[in-house]
Amino acid sequence: MGGKRNNRAFEIALSGVSCAVAAGALALGILSGYLVATGYIIAVTAIMVPLSKQYIRGATLAYIGTCILAVALGAAVQFWDLVPFALFFGLHPIVNVLQIKYRVNRWLALAIKALWFDGTLIAAYFLIYVLGGLSFPPQIEQYLTGWRLYAVIFTVGSVVLFAYDYLLFKGQIALNALVRRIIKK
Repeated sequence: MGGKRNNRAFEIALSGVSCAVAAGALALGILSGYLVATGYIIAVTAIMVPLSKQYIRGATLAYIGTCILAVALGAAVQFWDLVPFALFFGLHPIVNVLQIKYRVNRWLALAIKALWFDGTLIAAYFLIYVLGGLSFPPQIEQYLTGWRLYAVIFTVGSVVLFAYDYLLFKGQIALNALVRRIIKK
C-alpha cells in the first residue's frame, strides 16, 4: 500500500510542478506579446513530463490548472492568445498518449486531429479577426475571402499538423528517455 501511496504523491508532485512551469511560461509568453510561441512550446513540454510516466490523469489536471492559472496570471487580458492552447495544443500530448494506449489507428487519429486542428484555427480566426476587429494586410485579404480562406486553413493547417504531430511524438519519446534517466521511479 505504501508504494501505491508514494506513486500517487509522486504523480501529484510531478503534475503540480508541470502545471506551475506551464502556466508561468504561458502567461509570460502571452503577456510579452513576442514570446507566445515560446510560451506554448514550454507549456506543451511541461505537460508532457507527467505523460512520460504515464500519468494521464495528472497531465490532464495539469492542463486544466495551466489554463486557469494562465488566465489568473494575466492572460485574460489577451485571452485570444490562450484559445489555441486551450482548444488544441495543451490537449494534444494527452490525446497522443491515449492514442498509443488504446491503439487507435494512426491514420484515423491523424485525420481526426487534422480536423480538430483546423477547427481550432477557424475558431482562432473568428476570435482574432472577426470579433477582435483585426484584418489581414490588403494584399492578402483580397485573396483570402470566403471559401479560399477555409481552403487555405484546411490545406496548410493539415500539413502543419502532420509535421507538428510527428515532432510531438518524437519529442515525447526523447522526453520519456530523459525522464527515465533522471527519475528512477
